[in-house]
Amino acid sequence: MTVDAVMEFRRRDAGDKLTGRTRYTIDRAHAGMLHAAVLRAQVPSGRIVRLDVTKAAALPGVRAVATATDAPGRVGIGIADHSLFAEDVVRYIGEPLAAIAADTLEQATAALEAIEVEIAPLPAAFTMEEALAPDAPLLHAEWQDYEVLLEGGARAGNVAWEATVVRGDVDAAFARPDVTVVESSFRVGRQNHMAFEPRAAVANYDEGRFHIETSTQVPWTVRNATARFLGIPASQVRVTVPPVGGAFGLKFDIAIEPFAALLAKMSGRSVRLVNSREEEMLTCLFRENAEIRIRSAVTPAGEIAGREAVVLMDCGAYGGEQIFLTTMTAHTLGGNYKLGATRLASRAIYTNTAPNGAFRACNGVYNTFALERHTDEIAAAIGMDPLEFRRRNVLGDGDYGATGQVFDGDVLRPMLDRMEALRAAAPSRDPQDGRLYGRATTVGTWFVFVGPSAATVNMNADGSATLVTSGVEIGSGSMMQSLPQIVAATLGIRPEDVIVRQADTDAAGYDVGVGGGRQTVSLGAASLQAAQEVRGKLLAAAAQMLDAAPDDLVMQGGRIEIAGPNGAGFTIAEVAARAQALTGPVAGTGAFTRKGVPAMPGCTAGHFIDAIDIPIFAVHDCEVAVDPDTGHVEVLSYRVVQDVGRALNRSAIGGQIQGGVVQGLGYALHEEVSIDAQGRICQSGFETYRVPLASDVVPVEVELFEGAPSLGPLGTKGAGEVPILNVGASVACAVANATGARVQELPLTPPRVLAMLLGRQRELAFPHIRPAWDDNLVRPHGAEAN
Repeated sequence: MTVDAVMEFRRRDAGDKLTGRTRYTIDRAHAGMLHAAVLRAQVPSGRIVRLDVTKAAALPGVRAVATATDAPGRVGIGIADHSLFAEDVVRYIGEPLAAIAADTLEQATAALEAIEVEIAPLPAAFTMEEALAPDAPLLHAEWQDYEVLLEGGARAGNVAWEATVVRGDVDAAFARPDVTVVESSFRVGRQNHMAFEPRAAVANYDEGRFHIETSTQVPWTVRNATARFLGIPASQVRVTVPPVGGAFGLKFDIAIEPFAALLAKMSGRSVRLVNSREEEMLTCLFRENAEIRIRSAVTPAGEIAGREAVVLMDCGAYGGEQIFLTTMTAHTLGGNYKLGATRLASRAIYTNTAPNGAFRACNGVYNTFALERHTDEIAAAIGMDPLEFRRRNVLGDGDYGATGQVFDGDVLRPMLDRMEALRAAAPSRDPQDGRLYGRATTVGTWFVFVGPSAATVNMNADGSATLVTSGVEIGSGSMMQSLPQIVAATLGIRPEDVIVRQADTDAAGYDVGVGGGRQTVSLGAASLQAAQEVRGKLLAAAAQMLDAAPDDLVMQGGRIEIAGPNGAGFTIAEVAARAQALTGPVAGTGAFTRKGVPAMPGCTAGHFIDAIDIPIFAVHDCEVAVDPDTGHVEVLSYRVVQDVGRALNRSAIGGQIQGGVVQGLGYALHEEVSIDAQGRICQSGFETYRVPLASDVVPVEVELFEGAPSLGPLGTKGAGEVPILNVGASVACAVANATGARVQELPLTPPRVLAMLLGRQRELAFPHIRPAWDDNLVRPHGAEAN
């Protein structure tokens, strides 16, 4: 059986999810379980003078109270700057101070009120501009003492991390007499994941080991970080993952699991901890707000002779995932186009706000917005059609990326041709209703975050197979569709006969986690390798049974037969049972990790990934109508040509693209987070945070582009991450074309669009963003860079 024969295999979890039978982590409760609650700071910056839990511990039903003294470790990415509880200093509203487990949630909540807290206020910096001011308060006065987990990133003061790219003589490129210099500035706000299932965990402590059930994308991260927080060996922590009710990157980091684990050990009971929706909004890992300053030196023929840019990413009070995400700028803002000399800097900035984190196509969504708007401004400045400029400059076979890697295959140009054909076939509109009409085509470059994965395939005597991995089904369908298809096609059985085990760190090997478009690629490659080992063992057993050579046999339709018409054979179940009886259970293991494409030597610093193993390209086209009286933007049509390598399940990919576009429309038009003068996030739930509604959904015309090079199994690429990448860019460029206004900010809410139309928008300049060539880049307060 081939993969093509099972391309439209439907999700096996769909029925239970649609009818409400699926039991998520939030649904897991049993008699005798304790319920936990977390005391969170109500000031954005202050020194803890007193924290007394004596009265709270004595209240009825209270079984355990935990504070910073009970969790001595620190975690982080690149730098270990984050403790489980605030120790001496509070750095944002919502920071945990203590946690309580009690017989009921009401008792735990009441006990929080009995904790006596005294915090002396300290100066705060709520914006990146405030944090970078010469007299700004240092959020981490002890930043130089933190353990550095990855060498190479520049750090100082409120600059938590900086990653840079320097390739070629940029100063000379900008000094050329024949170039036009175009400079642009952009700003984007935060975006909330709004997963229907909030973060939830259930923890037990038995026989010296922790067992955590949790709604997460990264079971091994939860395992290792919990151990680090609690100062114990990681082998003492087991993590299992029930079905996950939405994630989008929100659950790609450690969250509430260590609180539940610590309280379970202290109480000797099972502990359940679930965030309220308000806690999710006030403390969850938003897509970060960012500010981008970019300029290019362009020849009259449209060649980009030089480019330099600075991206400021608000990481909130702790570095977290933003430290890693500084790497992405080289491949998103520096992607899409052939560049001459290049100088890029991406900085994660500490502010007294809740920490931010990964969100679908993290970093890429706003950098693509900035890059594509900048590209349109370049085209206008040199008098060239924007599509022609893109066609001349997009990356092709043999071209250098920003970090000096060489790209394989000519992908974006033929994708632009496909989009042009889709546009030409679309009906023309008659703009006679007083609205302003515009459209735009944009390109985007993303990549698969590969990383290590492991898989085991066990062949059962009844002819079914069990796939064991640390993969998590977060809604993309990879665990329910792609991986069973890969294993089934390799073993000649039906995908329905492949049993997929839920993630369990005690049963499966290490995996980086589900995100970055890596699941089908990394876990798929490991699963393919494991299935191929099983296939070899079954063919060897069948060869003995049939007195034939293994190369003369075929596996398909649940049978192993001698090739040719009317060939003798057995069912796979018969062969598996015979092999198990003679030599023991039939199993195979597989492992996969990134190839490690090199960057040009010496041109990157502070990067976690210097170059990308599997690039993914996208071309989007958007048509809008803008009401000049209200500023309302209506998306009239949307088209996507997406590079997928090889499509294993076209309908599943189509669903991901439709969902990604709608989520991107929320980012582009509706979803806005505001922080008040006290540092508190104003949007506390679905009532105050505007996500796309059914009436906002626009049908997406999709064309899948296959055949681009990929080291993924069977030529696959990740398809779930990239659909959101271009949406903000496409809408913004279309609105700019419709209105003639300079679009510099997202989201394009009606008040913001109306201000643009009336000429009342503030021109963004960002004087606090030091240019990438400044030698004193990250040395505020006279500190030496690490």
